[in-house]
Amino acid sequence: MRMPFDHNDHYHRLLLRQLPPGCRTALDVGCGTGRFARRLAARGIVVDAVDPAAEAVAAARELTARELSTRELTAAAGAGERPRFRQADVTQVELPRGHYDFVSCLASLHHMPFDTVRALRESLAPGGVLVVLGCYPERSRTDWAWSLAAVPVNAAARVAVALAERVRGGRPAGPGAVRAPVAPPRMSYAETRREAAVLLPGCRMRRLLFWRYLLVHRAPDGAGAPGGAGGN
Repeated sequence: MRMPFDHNDHYHRLLLRQLPPGCRTALDVGCGTGRFARRLAARGIVVDAVDPAAEAVAAARELTARELSTRELTAAAGAGERPRFRQADVTQVELPRGHYDFVSCLASLHHMPFDTVRALRESLAPGGVLVVLGCYPERSRTDWAWSLAAVPVNAAARVAVALAERVRGGRPAGPGAVRAPVAPPRMSYAETRREAAVLLPGCRMRRLLFWRYLLVHRAPDGAGAPGGAGGN
């Protein structure tokens, strides 16, 4: 039986802490069923959310309509509007330049060429932030060490979430059960850091548990000089 613990959802709070002050517009790339897009909209942000999978976009729209009655999205509706979901391959569309205050990619960048970040970077408004919650394969001893550390934590979290769901009566069947297409990541953590340093000057990157990394790039706002990819 598949446990309901989601590695990407686990890091939503971390990603939301990267929002720039006064954030008004956001783009969520590879939005899936729209969970993170809805959390952005709940803060009064106007959100464009794109995904190439028609089934995921349909589920995102349905789930958003269902949840409009909840406190979270009722507040968002009063401050702005629901996320604008669109079926699209971000590598095949022209993004508006200098438009978004925040761009997010949650476990989606490895489904496209890494240099797609160039277009995402150019879509940022001055002072805007691009965040990537990425995946990487185990290639080095450090990679394997982080994987070994994640295994017991992952098992405990899955059991805890499964028990909590059972107490609440389980998750209802519906669009939330849609599974997005899965592809294994190909670029190693080290390769990603090297490419990011070139394409996203001044970015910061660090490992996370659960086979993820966090990459954060802040667009220039007239202050500071670009540097290389930091982190470890």
